[in-house]
Amino acid sequence: MNKLFLSAGIDAGADFSFMSIALPNQSFAGKPVKITHADLKSLERAVTLIREAEAKHGLKSRIFVESTSIYHYSLVNYFGERGFRVSVINPLITKSSATLNIRKVENDKTASQKIAVIGLSPELKSSPMPSGLVVTLRNLVREYYYLVDSRSAYITKLTAVLKTAFPRYIGIFSKLTVETSLVLLEKYTSPQAFLAARKSSVIKLIRTTSRSGQVYAEEQYAKIIQAAKDSLVLGFAVPSHFELIKSHISFIRIYSQKISGILASIRKFADDNPDELLVKQIRLIETIRGAGFLSAALMAEIGDFAAFSKPKQLFSYFGLDPSVKRSGNFIGTKNKMSKRGSAIARRAVHTISTVSIRRTKNGAINPVLRQYYDLKCQSKPKLVALGAVAHKVCNIIFAVLRDNKPFAIISNDDHIADFHRRKSELSNLVNNGVV
Repeated sequence: MNKLFLSAGIDAGADFSFMSIALPNQSFAGKPVKITHADLKSLERAVTLIREAEAKHGLKSRIFVESTSIYHYSLVNYFGERGFRVSVINPLITKSSATLNIRKVENDKTASQKIAVIGLSPELKSSPMPSGLVVTLRNLVREYYYLVDSRSAYITKLTAVLKTAFPRYIGIFSKLTVETSLVLLEKYTSPQAFLAARKSSVIKLIRTTSRSGQVYAEEQYAKIIQAAKDSLVLGFAVPSHFELIKSHISFIRIYSQKISGILASIRKFADDNPDELLVKQIRLIETIRGAGFLSAALMAEIGDFAAFSKPKQLFSYFGLDPSVKRSGNFIGTKNKMSKRGSAIARRAVHTISTVSIRRTKNGAINPVLRQYYDLKCQSKPKLVALGAVAHKVCNIIFAVLRDNKPFAIISNDDHIADFHRRKSELSNLVNNGVV
């Protein structure tokens, strides 16, 4: 039987939070209390109220804080250092729980009461505060993805302007954002400027930035000039278009520089902490074909792998599990992935899945997963087949971390042979009375 305790629920906000203390019978010890994060006296008052409730009711307390982006970290740390048992609750749990009363009232005060009552449940699944290493890596990884997305937004803006003002320029280079392309647009920008420029100057710029030969430079020059002539007829340009082109390129360069810096910090983090379990787990995931840097992203979001006992739990945590639509005898068949977990982890798994089935001149990155994907494509749409591959990737990640062994490709035939071998060994042990 579970021991009775007081449950202090905290609805964390950016600058202040509300705390409610629930008794085992789901009544409350006083009214919700406001905690101002930057006011030490306010925090000390919250501690005093919890201690007074413990003394009055003769029960120990547990504190439950609803997870936010980052704002709950300082609260968890503060109460934890004062000897309280603090757990973090996923917001999905509080949102899915029944309301406390018939009236539909939802504010910070009632939210803290709801969290406190949920904390009394013996079936509640909560998690501890992530370690400092996990928080450090998580901050770096999330900043990396923010910068990547911001850069992508400016690349999209640049593409849109060029489609209007210089439409034929797009497609001349393998990527619009290669260094040669950006340097040329920064220097000349408009079709008229390219047509007015000296041929030798443009060719020299192409050669020096692309580190290619004369033939390639002249071919690219010819394409640019033809594109400039066509754009005079096909395009529609005003002076502001070319100001925007230069502005967008400057932001793309700034974000690229920041991204390189974040990547260097992540690599330094791993190099400086080689003996930490978190870093060892990163190195293990790096052995999975198609992972690379993404292993750091996954471990930053996973945090404590010990919290997962089954592959399905990891799959659900990533938000890759299907949503369920069911009512009475009706069972929905058009279900989409829940997307309720970590978006960054889901993104990383999706990328690993995509890379693993990619074909190269030497064959697929992961031939076993590629074979599985092709088989699924025979009866399923490609995106559904890719989702099945993502499920396999989650199983691989779980197995690598559980067994603490580097990834190794094992064919289906080898899997079957190993299964029969272990089955035979178990049968012999049973027959000999060992098991």
